[in-house]
Amino acid sequence: MRTPLLTINKCVTGLFCLLISINSWANTNPVILVLGDSLSAEYGLPRGSGWVNLLEKQLDKDKSPWTVFNASISGETSSGGLSRLPALLGQKKPGIVMIELGANDALRGLPVIQTESNLRMMIQMSKKTGARVLLFGIQIPTNYGQSYTAQFKKLYSQIASEERIELLPFFLEGVATKPSLFQADRLHPNIEAQRILFKNVWGSMAPYKNLLHKPL
Repeated sequence: MRTPLLTINKCVTGLFCLLISINSWANTNPVILVLGDSLSAEYGLPRGSGWVNLLEKQLDKDKSPWTVFNASISGETSSGGLSRLPALLGQKKPGIVMIELGANDALRGLPVIQTESNLRMMIQMSKKTGARVLLFGIQIPTNYGQSYTAQFKKLYSQIASEERIELLPFFLEGVATKPSLFQADRLHPNIEAQRILFKNVWGSMAPYKNLLHKPL
């Protein structure tokens, strides 16, 4: 019995798509790109004491070939991250992209739909290069209004589900409700909080653990 031409075409198309995916992944480097704001940029902390540095130390301890490039900037918004991402993807060709943005959007009262659009475009842009994406969930206090707070909280899980990427549900889990873990401005986690933030991130990287111990 001969295979129908339609079936052959589907097989060829599927194989072609698979080869494109493999080629994109092969062109990435064992680099983790962190694109965030002051929460990841060591704002108010001694240099080298932030959670990103703790991640680098963990990778070194595990003798992983992966390195971390921290492109976080204090005050960064999702719009700023989106504008900087293309150049970073082209220069670093990361295998994993961590997106920790949105808090400053909320502080400025920007529409949730705008934040959603920016995050989604960053995720899709990263995926097209073959990179895997870890999105950091951000939550804001209820004094921003119950409706806005609820929409903002739902935003991250919804995007992660629709884009089929990994999600850290709440980056500040274990920190947000403890005033002693914040700097005097009550906005930025202090040095004691960094290990908790690192553990939150490291736990969400479980799907990458095997990958982190071998080069791409």
